[in-house]
Amino acid sequence: MNRPAPVSARLPDFTWDTLDAAAVKAAAHPGGLINLSMGTPVDPVPGVIQRALADAADAPGYPLTAGTVALREAITAWVTRSCGARPDGLGVLPTIGSKELVAWLPTLLGLGPGDVVVVPSIAYPTYEDGVRLVGATTVRADSLTAVGPTSRVRLVWVNSPGNPTGRVLPATHLRKVVDWARERGAVVASDECYLPLGWTAQPVSVLAPEVCGDSYDSVLAVHSLSKRSNLAGYRAGFVAGDPALVAELLKIRKHAGMIVPAPVQAAMVAALGDEEHATEQRERYRARRETLWSAFTNAGFRVEHSEAGLYLWLTRDEDCWDTVDWLARRGILVAAGVFYGPGARQYVRAALTESDERIAAVAARLAEL
Repeated sequence: MNRPAPVSARLPDFTWDTLDAAAVKAAAHPGGLINLSMGTPVDPVPGVIQRALADAADAPGYPLTAGTVALREAITAWVTRSCGARPDGLGVLPTIGSKELVAWLPTLLGLGPGDVVVVPSIAYPTYEDGVRLVGATTVRADSLTAVGPTSRVRLVWVNSPGNPTGRVLPATHLRKVVDWARERGAVVASDECYLPLGWTAQPVSVLAPEVCGDSYDSVLAVHSLSKRSNLAGYRAGFVAGDPALVAELLKIRKHAGMIVPAPVQAAMVAALGDEEHATEQRERYRARRETLWSAFTNAGFRVEHSEAGLYLWLTRDEDCWDTVDWLARRGILVAAGVFYGPGARQYVRAALTESDERIAAVAARLAEL
């Protein structure tokens, strides 16, 4: 009896599992392991958000897939304020974090074999994972010459500020991407979960008029509260943009039961309506960034891009696994550049998300050199 191949066979091993050996080596350091390999928040969830979650805990009924009226209004107000979007004609929808939507968007849009998805040249691996799930074809942005006039380009991912590089794309570049995609009938999905974290450059949303013009046609912006509000454990995200596309996503998600829990929806309303906690968290990351930037550059590393976002993009002009090993012997775990594409083999990514105490310990260990 022939059985269909499992969907998991389309996917590689989970990327961060390949760091296990380096993690064991780093953990053997006398001061213990300092994990800079993932952008996992470690600071407390702000009290205003915790209280909103607790107050909404008595939620025996099914929540709305579309989100409560209060949540839809809070999302619309935030993207108007923070992304320069116009509220008229804007579709919004809560999601179970942003990674879920990134991975499932090709499926939700009905892509399949023969379709082409364009992803950044150096990119978050989940973009390609989502393409693999539907059996479509991935093309990296630096290989667009391979996309012929008859290619079925259905989806174009952009990510600014970029993960892992921290690169910020100017509005003129984003506008060209939107125009190029619209000419081909493709959707532009902009992963903007690091948008509030501009350091030496100001990120621009795909929802801004200078990028999408006077219409949200074929444009989606994906956002997360994981970094801004320390809500990675809540799985709180949303998508905004083309109302027709958002309506289609909503219809499918209703059938699939892809619903943000009611208490989390209430917490999102509180988070989106309060900028004070976000400003405080941003300043924590700014201080940690300055400490790590000085520590790594003084230890002989070169920082490239990293003008925004939650990471430093580092190189010693050697194979990334040699750098991972060098740092692991000092008890520091970072992500290997090869995770993000073949063009990143000489880089590593270091996150700003350890505690102040552990960030200071990184600087002390590197200073010993």
